[in-house]
Amino acid sequence: MTAVILAAGLGSRYGGLKQIDPVGPRGEFIIDYSVYDCIRAGFDKIVFIIKEENLEAFEETIGSRIKNIKIEYAFQNMNDLPDGFSCPADRIKPWGTAHALRACRNIVDDKFVIFNADDFYGRESFEVMYDYLKEVNSKRFAMPGYVLSNTLSSNGHVARGVCVTENGNIKHIRELKKIMRVDGVTKYEEKGEWHEIDENSPVSMNFWAFTPDVFKHVEEGFIEFLKNPETDLLTDEYYIPNVIDEGITKGEFECKVVHTDAKWMGVTYRSDKPEFESFLNSKIESGDYPADLWN
Repeated sequence: MTAVILAAGLGSRYGGLKQIDPVGPRGEFIIDYSVYDCIRAGFDKIVFIIKEENLEAFEETIGSRIKNIKIEYAFQNMNDLPDGFSCPADRIKPWGTAHALRACRNIVDDKFVIFNADDFYGRESFEVMYDYLKEVNSKRFAMPGYVLSNTLSSNGHVARGVCVTENGNIKHIRELKKIMRVDGVTKYEEKGEWHEIDENSPVSMNFWAFTPDVFKHVEEGFIEFLKNPETDLLTDEYYIPNVIDEGITKGEFECKVVHTDAKWMGVTYRSDKPEFESFLNSKIESGDYPADLWN
């Protein structure tokens, strides 16, 4: 099975290419720990989705030190669109996480997980997703479930896929771009207004378990997104939660929320990094990870 890593983000809030910013004692990146967890969970191929101009940096760092597992690269390109569509000349940012997922459609042909390069998900999350995929069929996708309150940053707003669940499955999921605590109350911003939200809501951390059937749903949904007259083709993005919500609403597939006790940690902002490094050191001291990860 394959692990696909979303690493084409601009890192604008962080202020740099955080995917290859060292956090470990031997200069390891967050991606290193995710790859390490994937390998010991049983995945046998890694696909990095990156911008093509970052290929050399990835090959010289991550790619050069990971051994005994197949590595491939897919490129998220703004001009890679379905037949009949073209990218507006004034568009600056890529088309979103679903478009990034689409970038590996010709590389991934088996069951796979996909997740962010700049999030730490914990060993157990990869193990439960691997075990789930061993038994899954084409109409059953999944995600590890996290609680919103445990995924907020004290240094600014975050984006999350907020879920409504029923009998362990996602009934509805909505991508909210700005969520943060405001005067002790958790709120989200939409169209310039802030609304209160239950911080015990289950959320997606953009970690998904799919079969290759998902690419069909991505393609169809992306075409609808591009054709929609309400879509702003200069700024709007198409997200994986959009694919999930649309497919569930149409009854095309189900998406299970798989429980995990793993600790999620993120480095959304540069000021999040010291807390993450302290957390990582505690995991190394407890023996969860070796101090020299690849040796």
